[in-house]
Amino acid sequence: MKFKVLLFALIISSCSQQKETYNNVFRYNEHKNIGSLDPAFAKDNADIWAINQLFNGLVQMDENLNVQPCIAKNWTISEDALTYSFSLRQDVYFHKHRLFGKDSTRTVKASDFEYSLNRLLNKTIASPGRWTLNKVDAFKALNDSLFQIKLKQPFPAFLGLLTMKYCSVVPKEIVDHYQSDFRSHPIGTGPFKFKRWEENLKLVFRRNNNYFETDNLGSALPYLEAVAITFLPDKQSEFLQFAQGNIDFVSGLDASYKDEILTATGQLREQYSKDVNMIRGPYLNTEYLAFFMDSEVSEMQSKLLRQAINYGFDKQKMMTYLRNGIGIPAYGGFIPKGLPGHNESIGFTFQPDKAKQLVQQFKTETRISNPEITITTTSNYLSFCEYIQRELQKIGITVNVDVIPAATLKDAKANGKLDMFRASWVADYPDAENYLSLYSSKNFAPNGPNYTHFKSDQFDAWYQEAFTITDSKKREALYTKMDSLVLSSAPVVPLFYDEVVRFTRKSVKGLGINPINLLDLKRVKKEQ
Repeated sequence: MKFKVLLFALIISSCSQQKETYNNVFRYNEHKNIGSLDPAFAKDNADIWAINQLFNGLVQMDENLNVQPCIAKNWTISEDALTYSFSLRQDVYFHKHRLFGKDSTRTVKASDFEYSLNRLLNKTIASPGRWTLNKVDAFKALNDSLFQIKLKQPFPAFLGLLTMKYCSVVPKEIVDHYQSDFRSHPIGTGPFKFKRWEENLKLVFRRNNNYFETDNLGSALPYLEAVAITFLPDKQSEFLQFAQGNIDFVSGLDASYKDEILTATGQLREQYSKDVNMIRGPYLNTEYLAFFMDSEVSEMQSKLLRQAINYGFDKQKMMTYLRNGIGIPAYGGFIPKGLPGHNESIGFTFQPDKAKQLVQQFKTETRISNPEITITTTSNYLSFCEYIQRELQKIGITVNVDVIPAATLKDAKANGKLDMFRASWVADYPDAENYLSLYSSKNFAPNGPNYTHFKSDQFDAWYQEAFTITDSKKREALYTKMDSLVLSSAPVVPLFYDEVVRFTRKSVKGLGINPINLLDLKRVKKEQ
């Protein structure tokens, strides 16, 4: 009888432990799938989110876009702003693997960063992250704990660039063994370690019990036992799984469920408010319409008409009806809210009378009695373009909307084949230079991101000057002047600055948000 009671107690204890472990698993869906777990190929958000759990770099970004230590415990920058010297922690270990030998692991050394950055430059690997080192002249390990990078020219945003997952450290012996298969056999230093990947079905990470970071109280990170990622291919199915409690979080506001979960004013509906938390904040993404300045079409060449379009529709109304209030109407410049350099007063507000006056002036000066434009877009943004179409017709402009596949639009805008098109720019790194690079004449598409072919000698001079200014406040003021100069010529129509929106179960604590929409799970807890 005692044996039976003991056995029963062990079974109950085992079940309790299994339930506790299951409850401490963070579950989310990745509808875009994941292409690689190799940080050298961390190009898409889906890959970046997964890779961020497995790998670390020299530095990392906090939720306020401040660069913080990571594997580098501190660093110095030379007076000429060209030499960066990083002192590495001595307690960072790679995830365990038999290829490391007797101890199944080893500490990270400066030579590992030399190897990892050289991979980005290796043309046979063809990493899409090669560009992150464009301004780097040289780098080397001075000893096991000191790593040095020298730049070709001062670049104040460089530390922010190093926070990108491309710049994560990887172990040479593991990569050399797996070569291209390292994408599915990743070994890093991150808070979680790779466990299992059934492609298109499920990806599982387990807690790294040897992780080097701790919380403010000195407790080991991460708190979670595991991360489980599924790959349902559409957002509607993903939301259904979330509503049923089968996954812990969904990101973004998709048309398939926005009216189901949110009111028209952007509040959680009553049936979800008891079980769901909504977190929202600025996202470094500007959605806009662009004019091709080298177009031979009179309407594109006219500053009057470009300004009229900027004044001619109500962006607040557009956000309320088409986005349930999620997103910030773009009344400032091209630099989004949440990034130093943004200024709310330099853009265009809704002024229909002024817009009509500018259209009439255009008609008088050009003798074009019926100005006509065509906006090229993808199906995802058809509703926005149709709204703008209706509103601009009220001020005297005939608008056509042409819907084409995303890949076709991308190619056409890069090669100057579209007079006017919808686009967006998501920050690669958190510095306004990233946005202003779209207006440097050296970056004319297809050789760079200047898709409008905007050109200004004054802007180009300021753009080069910005690289030499190390005082952040002075550089921020110059960025605002540059943004204002661009808007005065109206080569674009900023539509809205996006917001990060995350829906989580009430049991999820510590997830938070950040303006680059990075998923960081090392401080997340699940409470019962």
